[in-house]
Amino acid sequence: MRYDLLQAEGNAAQAQGRPVTDVIFDFGNVLLNWDPGAALVPRYDQDTIARFLDNEISGFYDVDDMVDEGGSVDDALAMVREKHGEQWAEVIRYYYGHTQDSLAGPIPGARMLIRDLKAAGIGVWGLSNWQKESFPQAEQQFAALRELDGKVISGLVSMRKPQRRIYEFALSTFGIDAGTSVFVDDKAMNIVGANEAGIRGIRFSDPYRLRAVLIDLGIGIPPIRSVS
Repeated sequence: MRYDLLQAEGNAAQAQGRPVTDVIFDFGNVLLNWDPGAALVPRYDQDTIARFLDNEISGFYDVDDMVDEGGSVDDALAMVREKHGEQWAEVIRYYYGHTQDSLAGPIPGARMLIRDLKAAGIGVWGLSNWQKESFPQAEQQFAALRELDGKVISGLVSMRKPQRRIYEFALSTFGIDAGTSVFVDDKAMNIVGANEAGIRGIRFSDPYRLRAVLIDLGIGIPPIRSVS
């Protein structure tokens, strides 16, 4: 799936051409930079970090899915011990004790994009896969998250993207229409999930291009200027 283009496949195709009233944002690598390997730098060498980020070796991303869906870290670590060994269980335990160190700062322009959208009368919302225990700290750390009109956090509702039901739950919770909403996420599978729920999607890679796509959709936010 190409980045920074409107995707409206399957159930979302019927929304093509409709005005946008609401934008729903993922958080990690859309509003804020998430680098799980960065949390390990104080204790582990680069080779270990590279293997940690290989799910076949460590099971880290399987664990992350489990806790994002509301499971306990202890239960996830028990699975890692059985499948990948005690050494990886200990590395992953360290990660979950220091998740704040994986948050490497806001995506440039994210906070002002949210403010510009709100000034244009657009609803701005959050839908993110996130561990329930660590989300309050992230929300306190990043102003952009606090400025959203509402949020659905996977770990709090025991559902996660790309399951269709979490998108439908978010639409119901926010009181918004799938056909006039756009979802922004960096992962292709999550855009596919949004399309299944009837929501057009944009796979994010670049804040300049995202702003341009939203303007092309008819949203009246300030464009990027060039000064010579």
